[in-house]
Parts: sequence; C-alpha cells; structure tokens
Amino acid sequence: MTDHFWNGKRVIVTGGDGFLGSFVIKKLKEHGATDIFIPTIQKYNLVDRDDIRRMFKEVLWGAEAKNVVIIHLAAHVGGIGANREHPAEFFYDNLMMGVELMHQAWQNGVGKFTAIGTVCAYPKFTPVPFKEEDLWMGYPEETNAPYGLAKKMMLVQSQAYREQYGFNSIFLLPVNLYGPGDNFNPASSHVIPALIRKAIEAQERGDQEIIAWGDGSPTREFLHVEDAAEGIVTATEKYNSSEPVNLGSGFEISIKDLTEMIIRLTGFQGKLTWDATKPNGQPRRGLDVTRARENFGWQARMDFDSGLKQTIEWFRSNRAQIR
Repeated sequence: MTDHFWNGKRVIVTGGDGFLGSFVIKKLKEHGATDIFIPTIQKYNLVDRDDIRRMFKEVLWGAEAKNVVIIHLAAHVGGIGANREHPAEFFYDNLMMGVELMHQAWQNGVGKFTAIGTVCAYPKFTPVPFKEEDLWMGYPEETNAPYGLAKKMMLVQSQAYREQYGFNSIFLLPVNLYGPGDNFNPASSHVIPALIRKAIEAQERGDQEIIAWGDGSPTREFLHVEDAAEGIVTATEKYNSSEPVNLGSGFEISIKDLTEMIIRLTGFQGKLTWDATKPNGQPRRGLDVTRARENFGWQARMDFDSGLKQTIEWFRSNRAQIR
C-alpha cells in the first residue's frame, strides 16, 4: 500500500455514499486516508454552481488546497430503459456536475482531480477489445449517447486544463460494475441486478417464464465493484496524466450466457424467452486494460462466477431493505 500519498491529504469523494462510493471509501481507509469528506445530495446539489461553490468554501476551510484530492464518482445513471426515458436529464445533470466541479477545483487550487467516466462513451462499433485511443472513432450507442458524451466531456476538460493551466486531473473509464450493494430498483438498475431480482422474484411467485430484453446476442464485460474501487484509489495515487485509462476485468460474456448463468445460480426453473422488440444496446463491450497495468500496476482479481454468487447472496440477505 502506498499510504504515504494520503498523509496530510483531505479527500472529497462525490457519490461517496453510493454503490461504488462505499467501496472507494473502504479502499481509501485501507490505503491510509483519514480525512475523507462525502458531499451528500441532501446538503449539496452538485448540478448547481452555487452549491459547488459553497461546498468548496466549507470543505477547503482549514486545509491547504494543494493537499486536497477530489474523486468524482457522483453521476445520474440508469439502464437502457432509464436512458431512453430521460436522455435530457442524463445529459444535463452529468455534464453540468462534472464540468463545474472540475472548473472550481482548478480555480481553488485543488491538488488532484480523479474523474470517473463510463464505457458508454465509446463509439457504438468500437473494435473489441476497446482501446483508449479508439474513443473518438465514432458516435456512441444511441440509447445512452447523451449520458456517455456528457461524461466524456470531463476527458476533454482534463486535457485542456492540464495543457493550459497545468491542472493535475485524470480520467478513468470503468466498464459495467456489479457486486454487493448494487442498485436493484427495476426502474433504474443495470443488467446484472435487474436479472438477479427478476429471476428470484419469478421463482418466488412460481412463474413459468422470464422475459428478457433483446435477443441475447450483445456481449458485455463486468467489473466487480471492489476491483473498481481498488483501481480508482491506486490510479489516484500513482497516475498523473490526462490520457484516459480503462478499468475492466478482461472477461467478455454474451447477455444470453449471462442470463442463463444467473437463472442457474438463482435456481429459477421456468422458461427463458427473449423479447426481440426491445433494444439490445451496444453490440459488444470488452476493454483493453493494458494501460492500467503498465501505468499503475492494477488488474482485476475477482473471478466472475464468485462475484455473481456473492451479489446474489447479498440481494437475498438484504431483501427487506431493498425497494
């Protein structure tokens, strides 16, 4: 652990009370960070410029700005359905939050800014495995393009502010995350928690059939949330360039195989039917993670089967608290 990096540092973690955020906080503490601040949405609306200004005024009090590190995890996110229903909100909220936060961080002399992007920023037909230099080869998959492009603007900003102002910011591109504590709300969840909940509830009701979106042909790569958190904290310590960096597991699986795997692990006994009238989303996703390994020595450790079992068990154990 390079815990000396965190000595005397004050760390602001936006979204620190969320799914990924809770694991990043845990990893920060393991790495030696002791002064951590989480700006909750109840107190600070990070889409509002004045709230960001107030946050900096309050959080920077008593701290040297050069010793402040920001890890920007907060985002307005959702699955394909949510992206199709709220494209304007996803674009505006994520764009304004990221751009203003980084701008005011530079204005205030903050020492380092870690921006978390999204795999949705990649073009729809990016060759697999996705390499960071392919980010500008084309337009993102249409259903989540507003979200993906809004987050991608932090990469442009990071590079521009480093070039003009010497501001130290980095931009990380995690693939789809999963794990204990994920969002299992059917209206906004991503594919793994959505399928887990659907299979378990269908089993409990005695349903004879589960209907899944699309035709099952797209592929996805998934990264366990604890591996992602370790990658983010390690990059914050060791990486100092505005060239984007993928964070992924290197394991690609089709939605069909994923769905059948979850059905098997949850014990659902009925039939699986595909609704091809629903969108598939991006055809393939799989990341080249060479840059992360070579630049700060990170690679994923959790195998997919174990991670899925852990996530299913967490959902079963926490049903009473999940809406």
